[in-house]
Amino acid sequence: MVLPWHDENPVSRAPVMTWLLIAINVVVFLLSPAATTPLGPKTSAELCSQAHYYEHWGAIPKEMFTGHQVVTHTLYSEGGVVHSCADDTRTKSPLLSVLTSLFVHGGWLHLAGNMLFLWVFGNNVEDRFGRLRYLLFYLGCGVAATFGHAALSTGSTTSLVGASGAIAGVLGAYLVLFPRVRVLSSLTFLFFLPLRLPAWLVLGGWFALQYLYFRGAGVSAGAGVAYGAHVVGFVVGMVFALLVGRMARRERPERARAFGW
Repeated sequence: MVLPWHDENPVSRAPVMTWLLIAINVVVFLLSPAATTPLGPKTSAELCSQAHYYEHWGAIPKEMFTGHQVVTHTLYSEGGVVHSCADDTRTKSPLLSVLTSLFVHGGWLHLAGNMLFLWVFGNNVEDRFGRLRYLLFYLGCGVAATFGHAALSTGSTTSLVGASGAIAGVLGAYLVLFPRVRVLSSLTFLFFLPLRLPAWLVLGGWFALQYLYFRGAGVSAGAGVAYGAHVVGFVVGMVFALLVGRMARRERPERARAFGW
């Protein structure tokens, strides 16, 4: 696995929208049960609280395609007693949950990994597209990725959460717009050896890995990761960048150097 830390690609202005998206994701997570409940073993009540949170704010494929809210029955065992977390009191909008799910994360590592990739690659995509277009692009990729993954299992009642699909779109756009930019990255399988690699290798390798996991349905299901959303988001980002990115505003090099981002 390759972890990117910094790209040699200055921008012409502060990436305000990227910072704002990161801030929203972090704040939402800090207010969620995943962050507010104690670390270590959890009681059935705490586990049920987390399950209800993800069911309410996450996107559930069956709800998305039927338009009707479903009641799930998550089961947890505590002290040899099985507890049901069925919640028939919540109300939600299945379509709105497709958007809210983009700002919900399942844990600290889930959040940290997504925000790292958004921090490294989001600023340049924002700089090329402009702030408003970048925001719409980000949300559009996330929605497309969620629907794409949900379409593979329309009867599923498992909650889909996370910004991975939207960020995958950002990575796809970056690959099209800045394929030769050098990215300082660590190779985890070589004891985090730091290397300066071209973006096409870092992001192309990332996409290839996601696609392989996606094709191995048993692996992706076992890991609890929506690899299908990653693949769809990445492809949508590439297509958008090919159609629109070349026409987007290009900043003058001297402005980029002046800002020093």
